[in-house]
Amino acid sequence: MIRLNCFFKAHDGEQYKTALEAAKALTGHSQHHEGCIAYDVFQSATRTDVFLICETWTDAASLEKHSATPEFKKYSPMMRQCGEMKVERFEFEK
Repeated sequence: MIRLNCFFKAHDGEQYKTALEAAKALTGHSQHHEGCIAYDVFQSATRTDVFLICETWTDAASLEKHSATPEFKKYSPMMRQCGEMKVERFEFEK
C-alpha cells in the first residue's frame, strides 16, 4: 500500500482558489481510479494558503496508472503553476 501526502502552498490568494478547484476536480476523478483506496483534499484550519491532498493506493502499478491519466496530466500542472508542492511518500506492507 502506498500513501502520498501532497502539501500545497499557494503563491497568492487568487492562485490558491485556482489550485484548490483543480485539486477538487482531480480528486473527483481519482476516487474512481482502479487501486484507489482513499483520495481527498484537506484545507488548513490555520493557514489560508495551504491545503493537503492525501492519497492511498493499493500498489505502485495503480499509482503509475493514475499518474498517466488525462485528468492527472491536466490538473497536476495547473496546481504546480499556482504554488509549491511537497510530496511525501510512504509504503506499507499489506
